[in-house]
Parts: sequence; structure tokens; C-alpha cells
Amino acid sequence: MSIISDSQALADFCGRISHNSFITVDTEFMRENTFWPQLCVVQLGGEDEAQAIDALAEGLDLAPLMALMGDEKILKVFHAARQDLEIFFHLNGSLPAPLFDTQVAAMVCGFGDSAGYETLARKLAGARVDKSSRFTDWARRPLTDKQIDYALSDVTHLRIVYEKLDEMLGQNGRREWLDEEIAILTSHDTYDQPAENAWKRLKSRSPAPRFLAILREVAAWRDREAKGRDLPRNRVLRDEALLEIAHHAPANVDQLTRTRGLGKKMAEGRAGEALLAAVAAGQVVPEDECPTLPKKPQLPRGIGPVTDLLKVVLKMKCEQNNVAQKLIATTDQLEVIAAFGADADVPALKGWRRQIFGDDALQLMRGDLALVANGQELELVEFTDE
Repeated sequence: MSIISDSQALADFCGRISHNSFITVDTEFMRENTFWPQLCVVQLGGEDEAQAIDALAEGLDLAPLMALMGDEKILKVFHAARQDLEIFFHLNGSLPAPLFDTQVAAMVCGFGDSAGYETLARKLAGARVDKSSRFTDWARRPLTDKQIDYALSDVTHLRIVYEKLDEMLGQNGRREWLDEEIAILTSHDTYDQPAENAWKRLKSRSPAPRFLAILREVAAWRDREAKGRDLPRNRVLRDEALLEIAHHAPANVDQLTRTRGLGKKMAEGRAGEALLAAVAAGQVVPEDECPTLPKKPQLPRGIGPVTDLLKVVLKMKCEQNNVAQKLIATTDQLEVIAAFGADADVPALKGWRRQIFGDDALQLMRGDLALVANGQELELVEFTDE
């Protein structure tokens, strides 16, 4: 097997497949020691050929690849696209468009909540994917033939998977169901999170606004530091240490050194100085500007049985309509419906989700429908006094 490693070969290949109506795309990357994913290999599949591209090849100009990703006349087909899209966004400042994600489409077409590529390749393309090279070191050169063969399999079978799913979407009339999920995937906000929001990633131990204000400042410092040094966040400072600092709000180096996992050298150095400055900044945030945790609705006691009943109805309706439960409602959302009925502000009571599940759920709660067993199947039937 060969791999593209020079700029002219890449430009020629991108030129050849630029006339296709769609291309399949996948990436191999490493992230264990960096903040940003290190792109190692890009796989592209056209109608007649597929190639792997050595993104680490010295002097390789990726401009033709990036131009292809931005060509709106060509549909880019990914499977579970989020991490791949993050890579392109970081490298190019933009996202491939237009986009089709076969994992999302599979959920709409009844293949379960998070159908894996191997499953779809087997069921739709009749192919078996050898995943033994999945966790190899993609940054080490030279790549083996087995690695390249594995990488290419992720875009060759994807052609057939896409075509079969696209056909199914045409038959079941559900193309628009993808819009909401694809909109999230293709939103810049998904990949360009400001450092000031980094605290939201942490499992806060307290809802106290002052604690959260300090946590926001120290977490923002860590995020900027991690991005600037291209290190994983926990390699700069672990989550537990950030939470500890926000809780104790150290005012000097001596107090900072008592933070478990921080280390005296770090506390007395540039990082310690920056952390103390972040703590001080959090201390002076006006009370009405301190962050707060999202308020969860106060759910009444005793809604458990109704929630369980809604779970049964959700599973039944999703099986009947060949759609993944994950796309319709979560358990938390079912609890809100059980508590507030039609006043619940959840996706399951809006748009196509309401047609599939929401209306029946509300009618069941009002007593207009009854859930009955008919042999080994469950049915919703209209309830009458008779």
C-alpha cells in the first residue's frame, strides 16, 4: 500500500475527486500528549479511488485538501464526525461543509443509539473491518501496510454505508430529522469554546457563587496555558487541584503550596503567581456577576412510576418507528415530562419528536390512552369509559 506524501500528488488527487458529488473522509490522530489533536493521516474516498494522506510528511502543503473540505458542491461524508471536525477547525479555522454523518443518520434509521462503523459496514456493506490497528501509534513513521490498509477501510466501505442510509432516508422521509444534530456538529461554538467557559467542564463541588467565580478564573488560566503550551489540561494542572484551589482560595504562596498535587516548585514559580492572581480576580467579581450553576427543575416526589411508564412507551414508539431513543428523549427529560406534562420544555414535546412520542406520552398521562399488552406486544389504545 502507498500513501500520499508530496504536495503535487495531493493536489492531483484532490483535483480528481473534486468532480464527485460526495467524498468519504476520516482521520487518524494522536492526542495523548497534546491539547490539540495531532493530525497524522487523512483518508479520502471518491467514487473510483481512495487514498491515505501522510499529514506529517515534511513540506506537505495541505491547501488542496482544505479547499476540498470547503467546496460546497461536494458532500463530505464522515462517521462520528465530531473529533474529525475539531481537527479541521483547528487547522483551517472553518468546518467541512456540507456534511453527512453516518452515525447520526443510522440513529434516525433505527440502528441504535450510537451505531459503530464496524456494525454499519457489516450490515450495510457486507464488509468486515479489521480494527486491530485502531490504537497504533499513528505519529510513528514509516506506517505499515497494515495500518494504511486499515485506514483506507474506514472510507471505502463508508461509500456504501452512506448510499444505503441515504436511500433509506429518501424512503422514510426523515432527511430533515438530521438537521438539528448536523447543526450542532457544524456550529463553530461547538469547537471554539472561550477559556472563560472552561469551568463548566468540571464537576463542581459547591453551588456557591464566590467559589464558582474563583473556579472560573483558575480554570480559564489553565485552559489558556494548556492551549498555549499545547498540553492536555491535566498535564498543566489536574481538575482536583483546580477545585481545591477554588475551595480554599489561597491568598499567598504558602497557602497555595498546601494544594494537593500542585507541588512547591510550581507554587513558587510563574504558574503559582498566575494562579494567585486568578484567585484574587475571582474574589473581587461583583456578587451579581458571579456565575451560577444551571437550576434543575424541582421535581415532585412520587413521579418515579410515571417516568418508568414513559420509558416503556419511549422504547415501544422508537422500535415501532425505527429511531434511536437517544434522539427522542433522555431519562432526565422524561422525568420533567412526568412532573410537568405539557408544560415541560423539552425537545421530546416539539417538532417531529412530538409526533413520534410526545403526543402519545401526554395523552397517556391525561388518561386518554391506555397501555395494554397484546400477547408479546404492547399497544396504546384509546381509553373509554366502556
